Amino acid sequence: MARRKLSKLIRSRACSTVLREDLKLTGAKEGCGEGECGACAVLIDGEVVNSCLVPVAQLSAADIITVEGIAATSYGQRLQKEFVECGGAQCGICTPGMIVAAANLLQRSPKPSEDDLRNGLSGNLCRCTGYTRIFEAILAASQASSGGAK
Repeated sequence: MARRKLSKLIRSRACSTVLREDLKLTGAKEGCGEGECGACAVLIDGEVVNSCLVPVAQLSAADIITVEGIAATSYGQRLQKEFVECGGAQCGICTPGMIVAAANLLQRSPKPSEDDLRNGLSGNLCRCTGYTRIFEAILAASQASSGGAK
């Protein structure tokens, strides 16, 4: 399961490195290594965090949810489906971070406005889709989860 405690992995290494190399949770990507792109986004205690910036030593008691953990939920599966159907996933580098941010956004705002989408995904960069398809995918997932069309 993608939800794990890292208390036994106290090190100075970045959370993203430990997730990928030690725990084999390879969904979060190491994009920039500087916290600028959002490809390595995970939920730490319910907040979207760029895992490349966080030393795992700070996370001994934290609850960490990766894209793999989100994918195991019904709303994560809806998001993935809509990303594919709407063309929101192109090269795939940003997709895990976008899914994490989108899942967090939909948990907080089940019917997001365009401003909500812009703010909720503001820490994630995409060079392929121009964001329109990503926004469409998230809106479609929100409609599907509320019993709307699609």
